[in-house]
Amino acid sequence: MNRLLKPLIFLLASIYFVVDAVFIAVSRPVGKWLADRRVFEGLKAWIVSLGPYPTLLLFVAPLIVFEPAKPAAAYLAATGHVAMGVVVFVVAEIFKLVLVERLFAVSRDKLMSIAAFAWAYRQYRQIRQRLEETDAWQAIRRLSKIAQYTVRSYLLELSQRSARISFQQR
Repeated sequence: MNRLLKPLIFLLASIYFVVDAVFIAVSRPVGKWLADRRVFEGLKAWIVSLGPYPTLLLFVAPLIVFEPAKPAAAYLAATGHVAMGVVVFVVAEIFKLVLVERLFAVSRDKLMSIAAFAWAYRQYRQIRQRLEETDAWQAIRRLSKIAQYTVRSYLLELSQRSARISFQQR
């Protein structure tokens, strides 16, 4: 039984990490943009003033709030509301990752001072490192880079074309 369960769990974990990695590509720029807004300076100061355990509670709040959106999105898709399911999934995942990423960036040292959190984070990093070394992960990374470059070149071409049309109309 354990031999059957282990590959299944690894497959599910891999899918989970790949989906998170895809959304991290979107959430990092959004999070950095938000971090530069003056509106959030007071919030950042408040978070920095918290102790380790209140910071941990604040850190897990987005996970508790937004993780249930995944099964809800699957339910919506399964009941014929595919577009709504995709929207719920994408929005919840981006919000979750932006919040978790920003909170971790602001309070990493405090969180790592909690032994259980530090242990769990090391386990997460080891699993992620193993996944990133797999051929499947490397293939997904290559496809992701190809997609990024394709979209960038298309947008660049579109903006150049728009500039030419604008220039010609003068």
